[in-house]
Amino acid sequence: MTLAPTARCRELVLAGRRAEAEAVVAELVARQFDMVVRRASINADWTSLNSVNGAVEADDGRRYFFKFHQEEGEEATVREYYRGEVLQRAGLPVDMPVEVSREPGSQILLYAFRRERPLADICLDLERAGDDARARKIVALQEDLDRRVGRVYVETLHAADAAQAAAEPVHQLFHHRLWTPPDNERLAGRVARFYAHAAVRLPRIELSWHEFSDLRWQVNGVGYRHTLGELFAESLARLDPARLGVAAVTGHGDAHNANVWVEDRDRDSRLVLFDPAFAGEHLPALLADVKATFHNIFAHPLWLYHPAQAEPRFHVEVALDQGRLIVEHDWALTPLREAFLRAKVDLVWRPLLAALRARGWLPDAWQRIVRCALFCCPTLVMNLRAGVGQGVAAGRSPALSALSFALAVMAGSEPDGGASDPFRRFVAAISPAAEDRGIRGR
Repeated sequence: MTLAPTARCRELVLAGRRAEAEAVVAELVARQFDMVVRRASINADWTSLNSVNGAVEADDGRRYFFKFHQEEGEEATVREYYRGEVLQRAGLPVDMPVEVSREPGSQILLYAFRRERPLADICLDLERAGDDARARKIVALQEDLDRRVGRVYVETLHAADAAQAAAEPVHQLFHHRLWTPPDNERLAGRVARFYAHAAVRLPRIELSWHEFSDLRWQVNGVGYRHTLGELFAESLARLDPARLGVAAVTGHGDAHNANVWVEDRDRDSRLVLFDPAFAGEHLPALLADVKATFHNIFAHPLWLYHPAQAEPRFHVEVALDQGRLIVEHDWALTPLREAFLRAKVDLVWRPLLAALRARGWLPDAWQRIVRCALFCCPTLVMNLRAGVGQGVAAGRSPALSALSFALAVMAGSEPDGGASDPFRRFVAAISPAAEDRGIRGR
């Protein structure tokens, strides 16, 4: 079977065959845009887990930044990529590409070349340096963007019909990673590729995936209601596009901070969205900001994207006791991520959920839908097992694997009884009833 150009390129990058991958990009750009390409170079980008980006130089000397997103099975599940114009019409700050190819398997964007850095890189530098003054400026910029995003969600909230909602490419980030066409009722997709037939190595423990996915969890003394197997099965059901309700909004869909430029100017600094691979006018409202929330906040510090650097930072202990995996850890959000969380709660989630409730469109199971989507963010974006991964995310240790799965369970499953954790506090804070109870994001 001949791979599509974007799939071939990403396969070569993962194999470390960068020069060959760059040749594929050059050929793709030349063909799709009728351009004479002098050279293409691919960035070593720690955030590019399912995408490739870099620079292209045309024969006339013009330089472009390119990016494409590549998903397995996209030809069967995605109708149209890259609709940045819908974000521009809605009033969101978005960097519009100069050239677009939307053809699945050959989808790619060309932007005018920028020297600005993505917000994700700047945030990582700030946390490593402890630069509080610079962090306050970044938090203010993030708050301004979240305020605008939240306003657009509320202003564009509408009832989408089933066909419109199902056609949105954002499902490629959630439901479509859980199954393989045409059978959408059986777990497969990345669950099968990453986990189903592999051993799971934890400190002093090795289990088959079947054994591991059936375990109950106790994390920092708190019991959780779901096994990993139950969370994947529930996510397949609850994130089915046909079961997400009618409420839809206009949004980016994948606005993690690697898809945000920082235009740092003395009088007019701002954040600008780019790479609208999953943008749309009919995004299921409850999914619209999940990726940005998880990957800008809960994926940090370091454990998801930089496990080797997280290894000496966190203390993780693991024990197995009568079908229950007991994990103790000292992971916590940094002050920067706590500030981002407050902005998400106050400026995005609470206004959106209040508007959904006011229109009678908030599903009774909205908390489970949001939690299932949060759970899918780490577990389906990369393989959390020890010793696998790509780029800087490769080589996750058994201890960091245990921490990673524990945080995924915390995202997807409610704690037993009245126990609290960061995810329960988040869900409580965004509830439409939270304002009445005086709860804020913290």
